[in-house]
Amino acid sequence: MATTVLEPDVPAPAGRRAPWKSPADQPGYARPALLAVTALAAVLYTWGIGHSQYHTFYANAVRSMTESWKAFFYGSFDPGNSITLDKLPGFLWPQAISARLLGFHPWALTLPQVLEGVASLLVLHRVVRRWAGVPAALIACTAFALTPVAVGLFRTAVEDPAFTLCLLLAAEATQRAARDGRLRPLLLAGVWVGLGFQAKMLEAWAVLPALALVYLVSAPLTARRRLAHLALAALVTTAVSASWILAVSLTPARDRPYVDGTTDNSAFSMVVGYNFLNRFSSLGVSAASTGSVSATQGGGSKNGGGSRASRTGRLAGAQARGTGTSGAGGAAPGGAVGRGGGAGQDGWGKMFGTSLAPQTGWLYPFAAVAVVCGLLWRRGRPRTDLPRSGFLLWGTWLVTYFLVFSAGSVGGHTYYMGVIAVPLAALAGGGAALMWRACRADGPRAWALPGAVAATAAWSAYLASRFPDFLPWLAPTVGLLGLGAVVLLLLARSGSAARTGRLAPAAAAVALAAVLIAPSAWAAQVFNPAYGSSGMGAVGPSGTGRSHGGVMAASASRAGRAAWSRAAGRDGSRVLGRPGAPAGSGGPGRFGGFGGSRGFRGMGGIGADGGLTAVQRKLLAYTTAHQGSAAYVFATSGWNSATPYILATGAHVLPLGGFSGRVPFPAPAGFRHLVDSGELRYVLLGGGRDTGGPSGGIASGSGSGSTTSAARIAGWVRSSCAPVPASAYGAADGTATGEVLYRCGPGR
Repeated sequence: MATTVLEPDVPAPAGRRAPWKSPADQPGYARPALLAVTALAAVLYTWGIGHSQYHTFYANAVRSMTESWKAFFYGSFDPGNSITLDKLPGFLWPQAISARLLGFHPWALTLPQVLEGVASLLVLHRVVRRWAGVPAALIACTAFALTPVAVGLFRTAVEDPAFTLCLLLAAEATQRAARDGRLRPLLLAGVWVGLGFQAKMLEAWAVLPALALVYLVSAPLTARRRLAHLALAALVTTAVSASWILAVSLTPARDRPYVDGTTDNSAFSMVVGYNFLNRFSSLGVSAASTGSVSATQGGGSKNGGGSRASRTGRLAGAQARGTGTSGAGGAAPGGAVGRGGGAGQDGWGKMFGTSLAPQTGWLYPFAAVAVVCGLLWRRGRPRTDLPRSGFLLWGTWLVTYFLVFSAGSVGGHTYYMGVIAVPLAALAGGGAALMWRACRADGPRAWALPGAVAATAAWSAYLASRFPDFLPWLAPTVGLLGLGAVVLLLLARSGSAARTGRLAPAAAAVALAAVLIAPSAWAAQVFNPAYGSSGMGAVGPSGTGRSHGGVMAASASRAGRAAWSRAAGRDGSRVLGRPGAPAGSGGPGRFGGFGGSRGFRGMGGIGADGGLTAVQRKLLAYTTAHQGSAAYVFATSGWNSATPYILATGAHVLPLGGFSGRVPFPAPAGFRHLVDSGELRYVLLGGGRDTGGPSGGIASGSGSGSTTSAARIAGWVRSSCAPVPASAYGAADGTATGEVLYRCGPGR
């Protein structure tokens, strides 16, 4: 930990220099060290990218988004633009562009997250360097690169990589605005938060208190001008955030896909009710009036069960003839559909539990000490004091998101914690620089750094001890390093100048090792096939009771990262995962096990070569040959059953019920109109069973004996349509696929 001064850097003089050489105003080691940390992060993020897996739910949308620009804009789940994702599509736009340029491959969908991760690291370095100096920035970047959740996050095709980068860019712009009192960078910060909203919706707004507080407190302007600037920035943030919602709301329902997650086909309902209020049901918050499927119990929808739903004109007309009963099914207590609970992931203590803390919380004690010292020691300074504004920014950011996640439902979504890793790393860097100066200066404040290192080492040893079968030497090693660091730091602060000069580098090195060795051991597991990153962004062992660092089954049904497994049978119809595993158990692939409460089985499986199984190819060829003028090759009982056909071929398959299976799309009467008008001829259903929730897509209602629209459609198909013998499309009878193809409509 080299001595540094917490003052803003002086801009470097212009001129050409080699990219590996440091600017004139920085130490000679600054640029080479940054390049080394960046290279380390790039290796961690890209390791095994050639063996990446699809996040099957999101990958379906990316495949559809590469088929048409309409699907690209709306984030359509299926190529026929029938229904959207249950998220805003902004985070998938980079993936869709990558797939258009490089082809639709798993690694092409992972690559944008890698680039977003490297960019996030570089932005973090720039923000911390301006705030606390070069050594602090390098420590922050190293801590961030070695945080397990960051390693898992930036190799996972989910929302948070783009979201994290946008918030970091917003923080960087706010820092410049507060330092110089300029409006333009503050408005740019509003744009970045708005783009973050397109990736993660209202979660992006949780950073606004931190950004607004920093500008309000430290900008060198009068109070009136500061408030006026914040008001303008708020307008920009709102406008950019609401742009997609407004565009969808102003588009006639017949001209766009149905909005998943809702009973009223409203983008506002999907964002505010389904993806926000439902996550705080444990606090007594109700989304019952927002049109969210998760908040609807049994019965029908006040908005007519999706009579506004549409599919590019044709489906809209069919839906307009619906009867208006939605039957949205039962609510999942404690959060939106698919956000399952699990060991250590419920209640206010979840952030300290063994599922989340080992992924992101190793630096909790150090960051807490840094915030307290940074704010207390800088009191009495001018209002515009830059070092204090940095501690205010990162401290408020950390506290806000910590409380939001503690109160809300996060289930097994480990990658949500990436936005916590950012302030923890920044505070580790800035706090280390501040406390190192105090330690070298002696006095009462010199005890802060040894105390922070001791507390962090003790906490790390405790977390490591919770996994006795994983690296059993780690906990005692952390304890010994922590003890050694404290002793060396105390010796380095007293005695002769010559002795302290010799001890200081050793004390700094041992202290860094004590603080970072445990998260490094977790992050390094990305190279270990048994503990590699999972579909939920976890690296290393989790606290869910599994031996391989995986994800909980309930949550993994959403992640559904399909691997091109060699464990399939001759027809490729066997469950993906480890041989002999029970259905839905998944297996420890290179990136962690394939999760799913039911997995892909039967016709819903994926072939060993990454394409369709033999049975699926024959079924698709048969329905395509007999499709005629129909808009869809067939309809199926949910997104899981549609996935292989969309991923492999981009087939126009109509999924029933949305992600949850409870979305009233299409309405039963609208579905029958599609059949009667010749828009749909074939339906693929589970063999005599209505599977519930995210895996199957047809879920029974939970109130008054009612059922969902998808379940009623399935019942009508079974009673009114003719089963197609498997032999008709070249598959032998008795294949035990568990699914039956039906022929509906005239001439059946």
